Amino acid sequence: MCEKEFAAFLFAIYSGYAFKMTELTVARQVMAHRGRRLEYFTIVWNGPEGLIAVAAGIVAGSICLVGFGMDSFIEVSSGATLLWRMSVDVDVESRERNEKLSLRIVGVCFVALAVYIAYESVSEVIRKTSPERSIPGIVLACVSLIVMPILSRAKKKVGKALRSAAMKAD
Repeated sequence: MCEKEFAAFLFAIYSGYAFKMTELTVARQVMAHRGRRLEYFTIVWNGPEGLIAVAAGIVAGSICLVGFGMDSFIEVSSGATLLWRMSVDVDVESRERNEKLSLRIVGVCFVALAVYIAYESVSEVIRKTSPERSIPGIVLACVSLIVMPILSRAKKKVGKALRSAAMKAD
């Protein structure tokens, strides 16, 4: 192989590699954009859901419904964290650090929820109180049973594509 042929061969290999890297980068950006849209939806959905659930829970005296509302607020916090995580995904050098920080924040949010629900549940058992029915709470729970699994599957798909444990956990 002459020098010109070898140079052409190297250029062809390099060009193909560069094209594949660009293709992968674009695909990752598309998935990160999809992740951001999912997190915007999470925030827009869970904000009002939390307000409705907490208000209905207070009226009904239902720790479960208040806990459901608190969970919605924690989902908003988690969603905001992941929205940030998806927006800084292009920074390859700090991607791993941002991923770990996001996963830690999401984890703390859900541990806080578990502590809150445990505390309130024990308090309710000690006081021997029982909640009343809440039609808004029942309707909200039914709608959430439809929306949240769809959202969860979409986030898991994005999390898998981006290799983001934080997105999968959310």
